[in-house]
Amino acid sequence: MNLAKGFRGGERQTALLIETLASRGNLQQTLVCRKDSPLREVLRDVSGLRFVSANHQLAGHGSVRKADTVHAHEAKAVHWAFLHHGLKGVPYIVTRRVDTPVKDRPSNRWCYRRAVRRVAISRVIMRELEMRGWGGVDLIPSAFSGLPTCEEATRRFHDTFAGKFLVGHAGALVDRHKGQRVLLEAARLLETRLPELQFVFLGDGEDREMLERESADQPNVAWLGFKENIGDYLAGLDMFAFPSRNEGLGSVLLDVMNVGVPIVATDVGGIPDIVQDNKTGLLVPKDDAIALSDALTRLYRSESLRAQLSQSAKQQLDRFSPEAMADSYISIYESIFRQEP
Repeated sequence: MNLAKGFRGGERQTALLIETLASRGNLQQTLVCRKDSPLREVLRDVSGLRFVSANHQLAGHGSVRKADTVHAHEAKAVHWAFLHHGLKGVPYIVTRRVDTPVKDRPSNRWCYRRAVRRVAISRVIMRELEMRGWGGVDLIPSAFSGLPTCEEATRRFHDTFAGKFLVGHAGALVDRHKGQRVLLEAARLLETRLPELQFVFLGDGEDREMLERESADQPNVAWLGFKENIGDYLAGLDMFAFPSRNEGLGSVLLDVMNVGVPIVATDVGGIPDIVQDNKTGLLVPKDDAIALSDALTRLYRSESLRAQLSQSAKQQLDRFSPEAMADSYISIYESIFRQEP
């Protein structure tokens, strides 16, 4: 179940799980999603996957064949799963992906308490759910996507900024969440100090026009928009900056680590589950452009530190693989099939 309108990190992880489970060949899957969901296009070639349309929580229940379990991947899907349980008695799993606390209201209490299992993708989400007292919580982190890369495309991208050291950012252009303004302020601080640094923003979102307008006088900033072949661009970066103000986990960091790019990120939400300060990346306080610029400067000036952090980061990726994520969920599914607590 995923009733989201767009396609962001949670939807990418939903798709990744479906694709990985399909490769096992021993599960029948149905995806309940909106009629206009981008997930339909992303997953159109997945063998045996059936789609059911539901633009809201009351729709689609009659179109779902008898299921052994329902897996809800976002907030509206949780309420859909609760209703489906009431209508057809199907047990359901909830995966919580955002680090904002679930509102303590009757509908949420009912939905989470009736779930047969509750899953958090990071320790901070796990703690928040446990504090609610709505039942036990499993920890299953998101996975890296294994994004395809093309050496020629990556080379062309890097050559566009010949002679520059590329500091990249990728994510929805929503400043209240991703903190792009903090990175823009850091870029201003470094504009004359380190003019060889070029800040490259990948992605789109509601704040794009505003952010572009505010940075129009910054020659060291480039806005490249949304890219289907994001792996080609991540692989061409020299450093990655992730100044989020809040973050459930930050799965894009796993994709950055997978292509060997060192990271500076904020110490918020689930990010410390991925980025261990001075071991697999550098962490800075949120909303602190000076600390961010200092960390970027430190990383830029030390090639050995960049290599050390990148190598250590890549060594931890086995526990964030799609196979590891699928194995954990299959274990939960099988416990439900066996009617274990």
